[in-house]
Amino acid sequence: MMKPNSILGTYLIKQTVMCFLGVLGVICAIIMMFDMIEILRRTSGRYEVSIGFLIQYVVAKLPETVDKVVPFIVMISTMITFWRISKSNEFVIIRAAGVSIWGVLSPVLLAVFMIGVLWIMVVNPFSAKMFELRETLSYRLSTNNPNAFLFSNKGLWIREGKDDNVVAIINASNLNLKDDVLWLHDVSVIEVDERTQVKRRIEAFVATLEDGNLNLKDVRIYKSGQKAEIVSSMLYPTEMNIQRIRDNFVDPEAISFWNLPDTIDFYEASGFSVLRYKMRYISLLALPFMLMAMVLVAGIFSLKASQRQGGVLWMIIFGIATGFTVYFTSQVISAFGLNSYIPVWFAVWAPTIIVASVSISVYLHKEE
Repeated sequence: MMKPNSILGTYLIKQTVMCFLGVLGVICAIIMMFDMIEILRRTSGRYEVSIGFLIQYVVAKLPETVDKVVPFIVMISTMITFWRISKSNEFVIIRAAGVSIWGVLSPVLLAVFMIGVLWIMVVNPFSAKMFELRETLSYRLSTNNPNAFLFSNKGLWIREGKDDNVVAIINASNLNLKDDVLWLHDVSVIEVDERTQVKRRIEAFVATLEDGNLNLKDVRIYKSGQKAEIVSSMLYPTEMNIQRIRDNFVDPEAISFWNLPDTIDFYEASGFSVLRYKMRYISLLALPFMLMAMVLVAGIFSLKASQRQGGVLWMIIFGIATGFTVYFTSQVISAFGLNSYIPVWFAVWAPTIIVASVSISVYLHKEE
């Protein structure tokens, strides 16, 4: 087995990382180009939208998209790495020196594993921040107000229209579902006009959701230029219901890897389903191993003792086809997990285990 810190191991790691960065840059450029075309189409005729805003929107959307295709990026970059060492006959020399196929793969697998770890520890938190920024920019685009703000996704936030000129934003820092009664703690209701100017703010220590109303307790009502009004309780009409609250919880993609465990605990304590958040968290934990499985797939198609004419074309076709097969299979299995037909951990790990097992079997067969 080749040591990763050997001269050859260091060389393969360097080639893998450089190819990954190169492919990542190309993919990012392509994604930004298509996103820019799409946003230009959406904003055609709106002269108040500046080019700076459009660039900011496209950049903010980029990490979310790249996060979904990183396994393909790894597979393509690894195929390029293996193809290059095969084309230059370096692979033949390495095998002639007595290095097994696992000796060739081990440095590349290590490099990709470290890329996966850095991705979930560094890139994912940045992607979550950009997701929040993109939501804010989308809100500004839809409201035609460049100064509009989107409220934080921490805790519970519900936005609903009261009439043609008033929109209410309802926030609760904590909530619990007990005996089919929803309890909300530290409740704030902010009423704003069409220009997002605050008209009234209501704060309550606790509230319950009862028959289309929020029953607020220990209430303070603030209006501009007036003294705060204090009442023991009040009913505030709302369109909220349990299902709408579930639907309005923050998307798992907007929560960083480091904050997901606390978010899962928060929603579990509230009595709501946490399947999507658990699947997201386990998917991030499994990402480095999925990337390693994609390396094994890439090696099957691109590690050859000789490069025959037309071999590159077939390598690209079969590699991309296999990548899409893995992707759609993982999506189908994930759907079963989200609907509780199979355990969440199995829905996440099954594609990685299947791909790795089949790939290892192919390598063992070739070695024999």
